[in-house]
This record gives sequence, C-alpha cells and structure tokens, in this order.
Amino acid sequence: MKIQLLSCGAARPDRRAIAKMLVETADGMDPSTATELTGFLLDGSEVEIEVSFNESSAYRALRKLDIDYEIVE
Repeated sequence: MKIQLLSCGAARPDRRAIAKMLVETADGMDPSTATELTGFLLDGSEVEIEVSFNESSAYRALRKLDIDYEIVE
C-alpha cells in the first residue's frame, strides 16, 4: 500500500524519530534516504512511501509523530 505523507504538524518535530519510523515501516528504506525524505517532509514537500506489512503499526507511528497522511492504494 502506498501512503502519501502530507505534512508534520508537531510544534518541534523530531527528525531522528521520523527518519527511524521511515526505516522501520517503509519498504526498502535505508537510513540516508529516510533522513533525506524527512528533510523534504519538514520543508513542506509531500513524500510517498510504500508499506507492505505492519500497516497498523505504520498508522500508529504516523499519528504519534503528528504526521498527516493519505492512503493512495
């Protein structure tokens, strides 16, 4: 399933926590790509990730980090 990350509404977003969540939930995500995508997300760009397992854990992590998302597929 594809998930479009729209924005982060946290007052003080934790870059390391967001990057770690991306590595743990997104398919084929390495730490350097996760760090780069985190920067894009916090700068206001939308980011699309692929999640094929533990979808409920991904949703929970996104809500915990106050990341707005939309399910694409």
